[in-house]
Amino acid sequence: MKSKEENIIATKSYAFAVRCVKLYKHLCVEKHDYTIGKQLLRSGTSIGSNVKEALRGYTKADFTAK
Repeated sequence: MKSKEENIIATKSYAFAVRCVKLYKHLCVEKHDYTIGKQLLRSGTSIGSNVKEALRGYTKADFTAK
């Protein structure tokens, strides 16, 4: 299994989450748009948790719906 540094999806999803956090800060400070900013923050950072969960799956049962 590849480590996080070797996994391109994990690396790019982390970089995307960091960019979303920076955009959220910009929207809140400069534009005072909190609603869109909060939604962007939630959806942009949830990708990382989905990637992390997928990387930890070991068997076929981990990937099928119950």
